[in-house]
Amino acid sequence: MGGRYPQSDRGDRSELADRVVRVNRVAKVVKGGRKFSFSALIVVGDMNGRVGAGIGKAREVTEAIRKGMDVAKRNMITVPMVGTTIPHEVHLKWGAARIMLKPAAPGTGVISGGAMRAVIETAGIKDILTKSHGTNNPINTVRATLAALQQLKTAAQVAELRGRDLEQMVGRRLAAAYRGNSPPPGGEVAAAAARGTDGAPERAQGG
Repeated sequence: MGGRYPQSDRGDRSELADRVVRVNRVAKVVKGGRKFSFSALIVVGDMNGRVGAGIGKAREVTEAIRKGMDVAKRNMITVPMVGTTIPHEVHLKWGAARIMLKPAAPGTGVISGGAMRAVIETAGIKDILTKSHGTNNPINTVRATLAALQQLKTAAQVAELRGRDLEQMVGRRLAAAYRGNSPPPGGEVAAAAARGTDGAPERAQGG
């Protein structure tokens, strides 16, 4: 079950967008019969580079969603972005889930589906190509997507780690675009943040 639930006006809730990815009904057999409860997988983001996910469990659906939102807000991460896309391509394996995130040119849109799309959209990424293999379990898919987003690094971060200037890593034109936080000319984003001295991109792997 999926959908959107409006935020309340209290605190910072109005600043965050939330997405109900899945609601499961769980039945526990006891001596007097069955007891039903619900678990809700919630994704929360500020549509500007911060996103988190959480699971809430309760006897009522609304309470499970509220708990899931609280957990998600406590576990938000910051996603490096270049304009409206991600800085480089990522391949990651998380349990039985294997996912790929790839930057896209402005105007491409979010080419994704299911649980991955909920994470990407609430993070505020507008242009991206994704692919998910293996399990279709939404919990594992969401966790794998968040782990992949945590592996992203901007060109400036990679240059600092290697003790180089940004221009030496990506060239003057791309460096100027990155510093201006705007999409590089012609959508030249793919692997630019992970290039070495020979210009070959490095793929981030997770396990």
